[in-house]
Amino acid sequence: MNALMLHLKRLCSLPGVSGREEAVRDYILAQLAESPAEMKVTVDPLGNVIAQVAGKRRAARALLFAAHMDEVGLIITGATEEGYLRFAPVGGLDPAVVYGRRVLVNGHPGVIAGRAFHQCSEAERGKAVPLEKLRIDLGAESREQAEKLARPGDVAVFDSGFVKLEGGLFKARALDDRAGCALLLSLVQEVPECDVTLAFTVQEEVGLRGAKTAAYTAAPDVAVVVDSTTAADIAGVPEDKQVCRVGGGPVVSFMDHRTLYDRPLYESIRALAEKIGVPSQTKTTIAGGNDAGAIHLSRGGVRVAAVSLPCRYIHSPCLLYTSDAADEL
Repeated sequence: MNALMLHLKRLCSLPGVSGREEAVRDYILAQLAESPAEMKVTVDPLGNVIAQVAGKRRAARALLFAAHMDEVGLIITGATEEGYLRFAPVGGLDPAVVYGRRVLVNGHPGVIAGRAFHQCSEAERGKAVPLEKLRIDLGAESREQAEKLARPGDVAVFDSGFVKLEGGLFKARALDDRAGCALLLSLVQEVPECDVTLAFTVQEEVGLRGAKTAAYTAAPDVAVVVDSTTAADIAGVPEDKQVCRVGGGPVVSFMDHRTLYDRPLYESIRALAEKIGVPSQTKTTIAGGNDAGAIHLSRGGVRVAAVSLPCRYIHSPCLLYTSDAADEL
């Protein structure tokens, strides 16, 4: 398995709900320490990892690459007398993808529980159960037993493995945005051609919070956000609504709900991809957002671009993407 895929598999196995990115951060710090490149690595008060990497030559402009470490998940808010855990979402979660899913809470396996189909009224059947009506079942038989396993403020992640599918596809949790983190780590497997700063940010899923402070510290002239984005090339979605396609190459955005991207950067990236024979695409719908929304407003302003991995079923327990390294898993 090549280094990029190995990083990706390991990163997707680590818990890292927004605000609880410690395991992901520890892995990234360990990998940066093994790089042959000289760098200054700091962790800011929010938990962002900022690596100022010395390249083979000085850069004409201060360049930042950013990827977020956090993932969507659940935060425990209490326990019931019967031993079930109440929870709230961390980040954007559709109730339709939550019911019945396996989760891990402090390493303890559980399932997101609600009333079975047979217990629902005719009006309730076929509708997503609101998150506030669901509970996490760890098998506890009382409030006291449940609270020994999890306390308010603890988090739960979806229990979804890294699995090879047909057609060069992979399924995993947290590809958004452990894929970006893995790519940034791959940039410093060797000494880069020029100076660059890498930012592994926290709390993107709850409002781009880490990127705001990381960009202020890094003070870049130009930033490239490396993230994952929604692909809707699935059954039942008209072609003009599919946004972007898995297998169609990296997605270079021109606009989303948070950012109007730098036009010359956008055109340069698309032209470079064509020149070196890498297929690329753009999103055909103005939607979503990423850390660029905070970075481009930092200090006196930053020129930004976003290059994203197209994933199906984003913000769900199982994301799909494709890779030429499929046979290496």
